[in-house]
Amino acid sequence: MVGAGQLARMTHQAAVDLDVELAVVAGSTGDPAVSAGAPHRLARPADRDALLAATAGAPVVTFDHELVPGWILREMEAAGRMLRPGSGALAFAQDKLHARSELAGAGFPVPAHRPVAGAPQVVTFGDEHGWPVVLKSRSGGYDGRGVIVVGAAGEVPDLAWVEAGEPAWLVEEHLELAAELAAVVARSPSGEVVSYPVVETTQVDGICRHLVVPAGVAASLAGEATTMAVGLAERIGATGICALELFVTTDGRLLVNELALRPHNSGHATIEACVTSQFHNHLRAVLDWPLGATDLVAPAVALVNVITPDADVDPAANLPAALAVRAAAVHLYGKGSRPGRKVGHVTSLAATPAEALATARAAADILLGR
Repeated sequence: MVGAGQLARMTHQAAVDLDVELAVVAGSTGDPAVSAGAPHRLARPADRDALLAATAGAPVVTFDHELVPGWILREMEAAGRMLRPGSGALAFAQDKLHARSELAGAGFPVPAHRPVAGAPQVVTFGDEHGWPVVLKSRSGGYDGRGVIVVGAAGEVPDLAWVEAGEPAWLVEEHLELAAELAAVVARSPSGEVVSYPVVETTQVDGICRHLVVPAGVAASLAGEATTMAVGLAERIGATGICALELFVTTDGRLLVNELALRPHNSGHATIEACVTSQFHNHLRAVLDWPLGATDLVAPAVALVNVITPDADVDPAANLPAALAVRAAAVHLYGKGSRPGRKVGHVTSLAATPAEALATARAAADILLGR
């Protein structure tokens, strides 16, 4: 697995269950998966030669991030590496403009958008579609990074608009949202697909703070989200976990936001909440093994991310107290604290989403010293 963050750490835990030898390609020996005991090889995502050496002999190569440049992915495939997902599918998670354009062309609903190479084009779009507008970096943005809301024509920031001769940003309509959803599916190379129950996420400053299942939307809308995620995974040839984030607008539209082709924060609760976790199914999918059942094992589930407000907070020091919340399952990632950093999560199962969320939030607050 290229990458050794918390996603690789939790995938390693699933690999131990299945007696799968999972080696991670880490940036440093302090990465979360390495500190958890995963065998590791060192290579930076943009170092072609090091990545080729680190993945030599691996029957399958998968990922816990989207940071390997597309040209290196294609060279890895040319050198005989079996990438799952492949470079063509990964491009949809690496380049927001590519994803928007290709998916719109295939009939998937996406927000109105346009590539921009300068402030005048942003102003033109805003005048046509209304203000405010949203600027998004084509690549590299996550957890609120690379996203800028522009309120008026005179507020367009000074940016590096062009990279390698291509527009580095796109602008899209600002949406009034009723809810945000995530639909997670797993797909194997042979075409088997399973879907997890749709989750409703709550975002603050672009970072998922918590989620609940079942989502607080009509069953028909949740079904539409699942159908869209399955269709998208099949359309792009996804292999492994494919997580589709969706907007529900106040005027009733269901629109594609972003997608990830790896285990995803919106699927972390499946460790406790479902018969087969997303991490087990990711491994089973990329190895082309039969996929596991995704049914919920409780009526409702909630997850609260543990996000540190500053470097002085040490959730590990508060762990014993948090474990006294008996209905909460605590996961810490072995990451140091800094402002806005996701260092763990808490999951709770209950009879209702509200009850589950209250329990998970209680344990998360203790971890953060509140």
